[in-house]
Amino acid sequence: MPESRSRAKKQKKAAYLPPPGKSEPEPSPKWWAIVMVVLMLGGLAYVVFTYLAFPPIRALGDWNLAIGFAGVLAGFLMTMRWR
Repeated sequence: MPESRSRAKKQKKAAYLPPPGKSEPEPSPKWWAIVMVVLMLGGLAYVVFTYLAFPPIRALGDWNLAIGFAGVLAGFLMTMRWR
């Protein structure tokens, strides 16, 4: 038994090779990262400022959180497609 374990440890796994014809995905355009960061920071700023400084926007109530977090979520979703 111990010999079979040592043989199994010595064998190396084959390295992963992508299928032929597949190329590397193209990098994202420069504006992608800018929009991504602006959405995340803009959503956060919207939530903070609506609760600190802008009473007319407070009329929306809890929808302010939904609007701000929608911006943050959109920015984070963009990070999944960023290359």
